[in-house]
Amino acid sequence: MLLDDGKAKEGFAWFNKAAAQGHLMALNMVGRCYDQGWGVTVDKKRAAECFRIAAERGLDWGMYNFATALTLGEGVAEDKAAALAWFRKASALGNAKAINYVGSFYEDGWVVARDMVTAADCYARAAEGGDFRGAFNHARMLMTENRAEDAAYWLQRCAESATPAFLHKARAWLSASSWPQLAQAPSLEQPSDRTKH
Repeated sequence: MLLDDGKAKEGFAWFNKAAAQGHLMALNMVGRCYDQGWGVTVDKKRAAECFRIAAERGLDWGMYNFATALTLGEGVAEDKAAALAWFRKASALGNAKAINYVGSFYEDGWVVARDMVTAADCYARAAEGGDFRGAFNHARMLMTENRAEDAAYWLQRCAESATPAFLHKARAWLSASSWPQLAQAPSLEQPSDRTKH
C-alpha cells in the first residue's frame, strides 16, 4: 500500500527526528526515503551517506543498503570489492538479504572466483533466514540437482513474502529456463492470487 504524499512527508520528518537523536534504524530509513523518494525528492548521494554512517556505526541494514549502493554505483562510485566487504559484515550479523547478495557475488564471479558451492550455501542460508530472493535462488540451485520437490517447497516460501514484481520476474525466468513448468506452479502464486482461481 502506497502512502499519500502527506503521510510520506510526515514519516520522513519523524525518521529525521529519531535519527537526530542517534537512532540508527531511523537514520537508515532516512536513507531509504532519499533512495526511494518517500516524502522527499530522490537523492541517491544523501541516501548513500545515511547508509554509510549507519553501516559504520554497526547497523546490519545500513551495511546492506550501503553495500547495495556500492554495487550499483548509486550515490557513490561503484566499488564491488568494498560492497562485498560490507555484505559480508552484514551477513556475519545474520542479515539474510546480505547473505543472498554474497551468494550472487560467488555465482556471478564478481571480485571473487566463481564458486557455485559457496553460492548455493549462501542461498540456502538466506532462504532459511527468510529472504524471498534467497528462497528463489536456493530453489534454482536445487533444480540443478534434480530436486524438484525441494525446489517447489522453496518457491512456495518465496511466494509467501515476495513482491508481485519479483514474482513476475521469477515466473518469466522460470518460463525461459530448463524448468518452464515451474513458472505456472501454484507454489509461485501469492496467497491473494490463489483466491482468484
